[in-house]
Amino acid sequence: MTAPPLVCCGLATLDVVQRVDRVPGADEKLVARGLDVTFGGPAANAAATAAALGVPAVLLTALGSGPIARLVRDGLVAAGVRVVDLAAGSPGDPPVSTVLVTASTGQRAVVSTNATLRPDDLGPAATRAADDVLAAAGAVLVDGHHLAAGVAVAAAARRRGIPVVADAGSWKPGLEHLLAQVDVAILSADLVVPAVALAREPGAAEDVLASVAALGPMFVARSAGAAPVRVRLPSGAYDEVAPPRLRPDEVVDTLGAGDVLHGAAGAALARGLDPLAALREGVAAATESVRHPGALGWAAHR
Repeated sequence: MTAPPLVCCGLATLDVVQRVDRVPGADEKLVARGLDVTFGGPAANAAATAAALGVPAVLLTALGSGPIARLVRDGLVAAGVRVVDLAAGSPGDPPVSTVLVTASTGQRAVVSTNATLRPDDLGPAATRAADDVLAAAGAVLVDGHHLAAGVAVAAAARRRGIPVVADAGSWKPGLEHLLAQVDVAILSADLVVPAVALAREPGAAEDVLASVAALGPMFVARSAGAAPVRVRLPSGAYDEVAPPRLRPDEVVDTLGAGDVLHGAAGAALARGLDPLAALREGVAAATESVRHPGALGWAAHR
């Protein structure tokens, strides 16, 4: 029996990924070991992850009608993702991300405009799309980009009793409004919550988790690379999820590992798992992803 879909709302980009021996310094030129041009973005990679795991995936994003938009759309469709373009018919393209992956460590450096160059006016389009895409949805994932659209879709899901998970990789102005509509928040280790949004000042990891929980989510987790993921449960108690151990030489590419974590956890929620069990699946998938090149290289080895 096919699982209910995971509906993702957020950023899609075109990623230009070059594998290098090291990140160049000022005024320096290097020859890359390899090049890959593909779609990227947190919500886009999460949707493709769900599709690779056998969970139907829908992506609400802003592409436009330019040539880059067509490349991104074609890549997503080929990955099994149904795309709902909230900017359909409008001129322009999605952002382009430049990614340098250091061959010896798998670490990545990324430069992108993200969604900052597109007006945040997609809320009405997202509200119109919600009735269709949420009709059979098992879970919703939002990444904080195209914030008005994310708030509209998360609120609509909440009204229908559909669990909402947030990929909180970085703080964006107004993110507290999105978190107010979220059930499960998975934070990056680098997330810094500004004091204006906090119920109390952050300090240790538990304080950051509690501060985010005070904004709305009942279940909050914070990733930490290869270290255990710290979790604040709805009861207020703390737990952790330890990722499988990898040798340093097994780490090929960390690009998109966080997106895989969120997508796999969202897919598990759509299948009906509880948040802690879903997080465990997400952590395992993210760990496997770094053993392969690219955000979705692991999918070919399933």
